[in-house]
This record gives sequence, structure tokens and C-alpha cells, in this order.
Amino acid sequence: MRVLVVGSGGREHALVWKLAQSAHVESLLCAPGNAGIAAERLAGSGAAVECVGVGAEDLSNLLALAQERRIELTVVGPDNPLALGIVDRFEERGLRIWGPSRSAARFESSKAFSQQFTEKYGIPAAAGGAFDDPAAAKRFAASLGGRCVVKADGLALGKGVLPCSSLAEAERAVDRIMVERTFGAAGARVVVQEFLEGVEISLHALCDGKVAKLFPTSQDHKRALDGDRGPNTGGMGAYSPTPFLSDAQLAGAAASILEPFMRGCAAEGIDYRGILYPGVMLTSSGPRVLEFNARFGDPETQVYLTRLESDLLELLDASARGALGRMQLRWSPLASVCVVMASGGYPEGYARGKIISGLEAAGASPNTKVFHAGTALRDGQIVTSGGRVLGVTALGQDLRAAQSAAYAAVEQIHFEGAQYRRDIGQRALVSGAAS
Repeated sequence: MRVLVVGSGGREHALVWKLAQSAHVESLLCAPGNAGIAAERLAGSGAAVECVGVGAEDLSNLLALAQERRIELTVVGPDNPLALGIVDRFEERGLRIWGPSRSAARFESSKAFSQQFTEKYGIPAAAGGAFDDPAAAKRFAASLGGRCVVKADGLALGKGVLPCSSLAEAERAVDRIMVERTFGAAGARVVVQEFLEGVEISLHALCDGKVAKLFPTSQDHKRALDGDRGPNTGGMGAYSPTPFLSDAQLAGAAASILEPFMRGCAAEGIDYRGILYPGVMLTSSGPRVLEFNARFGDPETQVYLTRLESDLLELLDASARGALGRMQLRWSPLASVCVVMASGGYPEGYARGKIISGLEAAGASPNTKVFHAGTALRDGQIVTSGGRVLGVTALGQDLRAAQSAAYAAVEQIHFEGAQYRRDIGQRALVSGAAS
């Protein structure tokens, strides 16, 4: 099968890496890709993965590329192309593509739509409201005592979520999003939610419009600094599985979240095919949804796909065709930890073009894979080209072993200004629930 992956980050590198292992893949393209993706080879033939310089939001040229190269399945990584309707555009031309339609992608592209959907279909979620007027948003925040979360309604690269512990912070957050437009057009509307206490985890489920196949649990680390301090980022690391839900509790979460979600989609005429990624808070009263995402998490993808033993192409193809019911998802019992190495200053301003060394040595470590995110090839050298640069990922017999292996690999990689958290997975280890 001829396959095209859309995107250029660590998530897309992980997708390409896993798809390249499938015996069904005849050729594999990525648009636009990155330096690490360009170095991948197909396991079956040894052929190189080809990176093509077409942007992930350039829908017209992506469509032309798929037609010209006779692509048989396009796999969409990022959220923006989904929100722009790439799936609808391809399907109108008779091309098979994996990912939610524009209508289905509203669960991520509009937090207000998602909030209303959870209320309508009885999905346990954070209580909240959607507001077009800053004064109304501030009044609602005041009704919560200022302890709330203020979110830009639209897509903001995972950064448009501002937790607040006082009314002054909440009012400042509303002004940043709606008045100053820190996150651009995404902030024309805000959702203000109650501040939930508990442990936050990431759930993922592969959907085909009729059924949803749940993944094991994972946990992302959104804050920039150790101890969950600093500004929100696109994600500074992740691990899987987490120790915070038993198998029975995970099944219960699926029953309370996924089942009403799929029933609601059917009632609304939404044919949801792709990944559903709910961020979930484990509260004293049970799991509650914080938000829905309509694509793989990043860096959750890196820990999931290093643990996945099933053929990813077969799964994504079945999801796109509505034939997921008979498919089985097989997972390694090993733990996986991903540590994100970012540019100095991220998520604020940062420099590009810093030479990266030590990649080969780090990647040679057993059960270790260095996924590229913000990298480029310049004059024969790999350099930084984004905020999140690398996702250093390792497997281990347990979480502690995986964590140790990931950080050992991180220590071998160097670029000017590199920053990373040193406590990925630590909360699970400190809890005593993981070895």
C-alpha cells in the first residue's frame, strides 16, 4: 500500500516509524516531515521514507500530491488540517484518508461544542460555560470563586489552557485570551470550567464510526518545569501505562465516557473515525472529562506506538473503512517513557538552528528510540527548528527501568540551550503504585 503521513512533529515521526514496520507498506511519504523522518526506512524493502515539502495545512497541494502519487491511505497527524476539513476534501475526491471529518473534529476545534455535547449526553465532565463576552466570562469565574480553568475555544497548539487559583488570575486569563488575543482567533470565545482536583491522565480510543477500541492509559506532563510548574506547553513528556487505574476501573471509564460519546455521535449524525483522545481527571467521584482531542496526543503517541505490537497500518485502515470490530489491539507488557528535549525558552521565544550532537549514540541504546519533532537538516547537520525538538523514548521492564533508560539517552544528546524536565513518570513512582 502507498501511504502518506501528514505532519512534521514527534507524533508524525512515531506514526511513520511504526507504519514503516508493516509488511503491507510499499512506499511511505511524509509531508512535510522532519530530519528524523527522512532517515527512516521501510522494514520490508529498506526503501527510504520520502519527505515532501508540502505544509500540513496546504490542503490543495496535499490533495494534488496524493492524486499524483496514487496514495492509497493518507494518515493525518495534527489537529489543524482536520479542523480545516482535509478528510472531507479527500473523500470528496474518492481518496481514502484516516482521521475525523471536519464535523467530528469540532470536539477539539471548539471546546464550547465539546462542553455542550458532554452535558447533552451525560458524559461526566468538568462543569463549565462558553462565553463570547469577557465580562460574562469573568462573572462566571467569580461564581466559581476564581478557582477555574480558562480555555481558548479554538485550537492553540495545546497552550490555550490557563489554570487559575484566584479571581484575579481568572480575570487576567480572560483578558489574555479574549482581549489581548494571546492565542489569536482561537480566543474569540472562551470556555470557563470548574477546577477539578485529582490525577490527570490521557485516554485514547481508536474509532470507526461504530465501535471504539480503548488503549492502555498514559500520562502527559504539560507544564514546562519539574514539579508541574511553569507555563503550559504542548507536552514535555509522557509514560505508559499509568498505575492510577486498574483494568476494571479503565473498563468503567470506557463505559461512562466512550459509550455515551459514541451514542451521542450516532444521535447527532457524526461519523467519528480516527482517534478520540479525552483528557481525563481522576477525581474522588470518578473519572471526569477535561477536554476531547480528535487526534493522537503528542508525546503520548511516542509511548503508545513503542508499546503497540499490532500492525498499525491494518488498524488505521480498518478504522477508516469502518471495519474495526474484528481487529485486536496487542500491547507489550513493557513500560515506555518519553522525555521531550526542547529549545531554551520554550514555550515562549526560542532560537533555531542549534546543532544537535549525540543522536547516533543515544539511538544505539537498547530499546531506545529518539523521535524528532522540531529538527531540520542544514549543510549535512541536524539542527533545531522548533520549540519541542526531540522525544527521547525508552522501554523497560517497569516504569523505573524505562525512566532510567530514557534519561541515560537524554544525557548523550546535546544542543545549545536544551531544556527538559527531569521528573517524567516520577508521580507514579512516588505514589508507590509503580515499581
